[in-house]
Parts: sequence; C-alpha cells; structure tokens
Amino acid sequence: MCASLLAGAHTVVESNFSGVLVRSTSQPVGSWLTTKGALRVPEITVAFWVIKGLSTALGESTSDYLVHAMSPQLAVVLGFVGFVVALALQFRMGRYVAWTYWFAVVMVGTFGTMAADVVHVGFHVPYTASTILYAVVLIAVFVVWQRTEKTLSIHSIDTPRREAFYWATVGATFAMGTALGDFTAYTLHLGYFPSAFIFAAVIVLVALGYRLMRWNAILSFWFAYVVTRPLGASIADGLAKPHHVSGAGIGDGPVVLVLSVLIVVLVAYLAITKTDVQQSTT
Repeated sequence: MCASLLAGAHTVVESNFSGVLVRSTSQPVGSWLTTKGALRVPEITVAFWVIKGLSTALGESTSDYLVHAMSPQLAVVLGFVGFVVALALQFRMGRYVAWTYWFAVVMVGTFGTMAADVVHVGFHVPYTASTILYAVVLIAVFVVWQRTEKTLSIHSIDTPRREAFYWATVGATFAMGTALGDFTAYTLHLGYFPSAFIFAAVIVLVALGYRLMRWNAILSFWFAYVVTRPLGASIADGLAKPHHVSGAGIGDGPVVLVLSVLIVVLVAYLAITKTDVQQSTT
C-alpha cells in the first residue's frame, strides 16, 4: 500500500458487511493539489478593481486601528488567526464564492500590512530595504509559479496548487505595496495624497498601455494589482492620519467602518448577481 501511495496511485479498500460490498478510495496529496475543478477567483471587472482598491485601504486602516486599540503583539496574533481562517474557508470552497474570496483578500491585506510594519518597526529595517526585500519575494513567487504551472493567468486558477501560488502572490503584493507606500510618503517626504496621485497615474498608464498599445494582459494585470496596494494604503492613511502628518484627521476607526460598509454592499451585489463568476473554458 505504501508503494502504491508513493507511486501516486489510488488506494482501494474492499470489505463485505452483510453481503454489501463497500469500496473506499483515498486520493494522494500530490494528486489532490493538481486536480482541476471550478475556477477559484473572480472575473476581472470594474467591480473587481473597485473592491480591490477598497480592500487595500481597509487592510491598511484595520491594521493601524488594531495595533493602537490593543497591544501590537495581540493585534498581530489576531491578524494571523484571521488570515489563516479566511484562507481555510477560501480553499474549502473549491470554487469562487464572493464572500469567502473577498474576506480572504481583506485578511491577507490586513496581515500583510502588519508583516510589513513589523519588519520596519520591530526590526528597524528602512522602508527602502523592506520595499526591495518584498519585491524580491514577489519576483521569486512569480518565477516559481511560472516554472511550476507554465502560466500566471488568473483564468487558469482551477487547482489547489495554483490557488496557493495565487494567494502567495497576493500576500507578497500587499506586503510590498505597504512598504512602497510608506517609502514614498515618509522616505521621499511626498505625503499621502501626492503619493496616491502618483500611484493612480501609474495604474492609468498601465491601463492605457493595455488598451491602446496591446501590452501583455497578464503582465499588465499583475502590475496594476501590485500598484493598487500603495494607492489604497496612501488614500486610507491620508484620510485617517492627523493633520500634522499631512492627513485629513478622520481617524482609523471611522475609515474602517465606512470602507467595511462599502465592501459589504458591493460584495453582496456580486454574491446575488454572480456577474463576476468566471466561466471555465474547458
């Protein structure tokens, strides 16, 4: 039996109870990871980019709110627990479900922000260095993903292994985006809203390049996906932070509340209409 498992074969156990034949099969982990099924991420629509931007802002504000509302250590533990629970729910679905997907995005964003902040605050790593560090991590994830699956397209995320690569990429983009936003706001002394304007301009440039100059669709998507993180974080910080650090002074709590309501409303719309459910081409 051990040999058959190592060879990737199915294990079949037969027994007879009162003349009834019972057959049970167990699937090797390696086979399960690459078993194709329904697509596990949403179609790219306007709603996708709106909620993505809101979720990046929410992750930033939620992280900042929690580390000031309680001990930073407890906040990080709660963020990690939420991160694990959200991903467990998402993987358990085995397909795209609006509520679980966007809950995972928000929790990855929150914990990714905490991870980036821990590197800077806890280990005193400059924003320049942490931005480069997370950029290297992100590139490494892309390289391994491409070599393993031969594609980085979100239209091919139909196995647990491909989804694992997807969420690893999302986590790395959130961490790098957080560091990059802080780099422009603090290290370059640009402030929150000027930084947001720069990141928004970059996204518009990528969109125009894709639409008008036929830039590579996969590269354009992931480039824009990365930049939405510092864009959302810069806007959230600009609204929440006090005036003496170039913020509007609204506070993290109110910003978290408003962003949460907006996301819930939009996700509820998607859950009901299912307009962002990808249709498999296979």
